Amino acid sequence: MTLLRGLRAAAAKTAWSLALAFGLALPAAHAAALRIASAFDPQTMDPHSLALQYHTRVVFSIYEALVGRDQNYHLVPVLATSWSQTDPLTWRFRLRPDVHFHDGSPFTAEDAVFSFERALAPPSQRQFVLKGVKRVRMVDPLTIDFELSAPDASLPQKLVLVAMMSKRWAIAHHVERAQDFNARQETFAVRNANGTGAYELERYEPDIRTTLKAFPQWWNRRSADNGNVDAVSFVTIRSDATRLAALHSGEVDLVLDPPYQDVEQLRHDPDIAITQIGDIATDYLTFDQASPALPGVAPGPDGRPRNPFKDVRVRRAVYQAINIDLVIQKVLKGLATPTGDLLSPDFGAPVAVNGPRQRYDPVQARELLRQAGYPDGFDLTMDCVNVAFREHVCQAIAAMLTQVGIRTALHTSPSTQFFPMIVQGKVSLAEFGFTGTSEDAWQSLNGLLHTWDGNGAGTFNAGRYSNARLDALIDAIRTEGDVARRRTLVATALKLAGEDIAYVPLYRRTLSWVMQKKVHVVMLPDDTIPVRWASVK
Repeated sequence: MTLLRGLRAAAAKTAWSLALAFGLALPAAHAAALRIASAFDPQTMDPHSLALQYHTRVVFSIYEALVGRDQNYHLVPVLATSWSQTDPLTWRFRLRPDVHFHDGSPFTAEDAVFSFERALAPPSQRQFVLKGVKRVRMVDPLTIDFELSAPDASLPQKLVLVAMMSKRWAIAHHVERAQDFNARQETFAVRNANGTGAYELERYEPDIRTTLKAFPQWWNRRSADNGNVDAVSFVTIRSDATRLAALHSGEVDLVLDPPYQDVEQLRHDPDIAITQIGDIATDYLTFDQASPALPGVAPGPDGRPRNPFKDVRVRRAVYQAINIDLVIQKVLKGLATPTGDLLSPDFGAPVAVNGPRQRYDPVQARELLRQAGYPDGFDLTMDCVNVAFREHVCQAIAAMLTQVGIRTALHTSPSTQFFPMIVQGKVSLAEFGFTGTSEDAWQSLNGLLHTWDGNGAGTFNAGRYSNARLDALIDAIRTEGDVARRRTLVATALKLAGEDIAYVPLYRRTLSWVMQKKVHVVMLPDDTIPVRWASVK
């Protein structure tokens, strides 16, 4: 029985309760409003404190970067009009004139320099993309220079998600440094914002909704690509059933994460439109490879504490214990593609550099555990964010691991708890996805595989995996200007990480959005939604 059954009958009854719970009543009839539902909350309005897709979706309707993506996902100017290398260690960016923040103040080079300094300083989670930037300095009111420690031919690609803030506004509200999200710090920038983007923040109500309104003085207001949306609500509805009920009752216009089991039936619904695209993100399992012992794992025969994941044979056993085709078929209803590669080719990674996935072979997995000194297996806890489809994937994987002797207890937690554990390296085994910046493999390699150093390298290396040879390759990729040599270095790094089972790659999803027929949106492969291009009839 699917979630769709009975939703129409319950829609009228649901509408009133949802309106009360989420404040979703439409604005005046003449306004073009878009109400977007998702299981995830952006968690903060500070543009530098987090580097999560769910955060980016909302915050980058308010803030802008120097560069961005067009509707074909190609790099384009935004708050910069042009850029060039003045010498091997310097990139110069010309800034767009006549741009204003939502409070009316002009955007200048002073704001850009401040923004990059803020993004570079801990506890910003955006600093990992700026490794090698020694200094950003103002040349004139509309020109800045990036001074680098080594040549970096792909620097512009790395600036897509580094938001520009008002220096004056930040100082006035004592938010010169990014919010420490992991410490749950509360600052003015958490619930308030002042960007240059198409929309300005009206109100942020954590875990309920974020309400935006069009910014009339937006510099790009006359673009032919713009839609007609002048009011936006991002509504957090964790329950799959309730999100769909809200869509059918007309309380929301668009659902970004419909239940997988209902997508096929929704495709045949005359009142609903579906748009789909392949995800550039990859979902992984990550292991704690740094701790001397894992909680719940018995000491070895010599009495010493043990961490099984330090042994590549155990990591390979985990890989071969997972029947990912079955997970995709039963849990994700075919809306994903299994992968043996750590990165999508969209990141400039060679196709199938690691070949096909390690074959599903539970007998071999048990043999690998025996060879590694765990003939009776061991116990551990697996962490997962408590969103329905991820929970179900994790439940299936935990059952498969248990079958080969890795007795896995699943622990799920809300994103406010789960993602800080990932960033702080406080998981034994966990499932999560990562989306980098298209055309630049370095960002993902540096964020996921470089040895964690607390200064940007390995920011999302939750297992604290460390390999000096791989670090050297990743650092070389950053400074290599020749495209062919760079691709060779990327292939070598991915092959090394794959052979080492640094992570277990799982799948790439087919992203699906469901919406009222009156809604038109542009879907990008990073699962973000550029509201400025959306239209509501």
